[in-house]
Amino acid sequence: MKFEPSPLGSLLMPHHQHRHPAKPSPRWTIPDPATPKMSSGAATIQTPASNASNAGLEPEPTSHRLPIMFQPDELPDPEADFDDARRIVDAAIAILSQGEALLRALPVESYTHRVPVAFNASIGGHYRHCLDHFTSLLRGLHAAEVDYDHRERDARIESQPDFALSLTERMRTEMERLPLQSLDAPVRARCEVSYAHGNSPVTGSTFGRELVYAIAHAIHHYALISVMARLMEVKLPEHFGVAPSTVAHQSATNRQ
Repeated sequence: MKFEPSPLGSLLMPHHQHRHPAKPSPRWTIPDPATPKMSSGAATIQTPASNASNAGLEPEPTSHRLPIMFQPDELPDPEADFDDARRIVDAAIAILSQGEALLRALPVESYTHRVPVAFNASIGGHYRHCLDHFTSLLRGLHAAEVDYDHRERDARIESQPDFALSLTERMRTEMERLPLQSLDAPVRARCEVSYAHGNSPVTGSTFGRELVYAIAHAIHHYALISVMARLMEVKLPEHFGVAPSTVAHQSATNRQ
């Protein structure tokens, strides 16, 4: 399976007509340098003049200057966004690398063995389910829709560890080549979450948000795989199936 990059289309936002004329919105102004100096980062809001004079009342001031403080950490930080994107992609690469380690460590019999107390599922079945979500996600980047309902469900992934390993390596390579700006690409995610009959709901999202979901989803299935491996007395790589937050907490506790 090869993923070819393709241009991403933009999504048009719907234009809503107002039934009643819109009220004038406040005008944001920057204080004049000649006015008394205010705290750094402050802006002011200017309100329209009052109609009190029309009623014979004392007119209100034509404007009110209200200092609005913006802390430096509240302003957009492009470098922080870049760091977040890098961490997310690195996490996806790490998850797929853990999958490769799993496939190299498990014998075929353990990979395909069905565990009765675990809904008669197999490690291979859980791993195939994880890869299906990553496959749907990467295809959705080029189609602007991620369809989690119509997945590949290739039986070879859950019965042939070598085939699953080859697919995982190719998927990891695709992640390593992924431009970080791709995480901002808008996508529509289709996923059935209701037991009622009908079409699967579609929600607006971004490729980055769906990648975070695919990572978290894989971590939880890795945890189930870890339990099944223990039931079969099969040793797995260290930290396999353990959430990153748990690993960080354990490391911090051990340092105390």
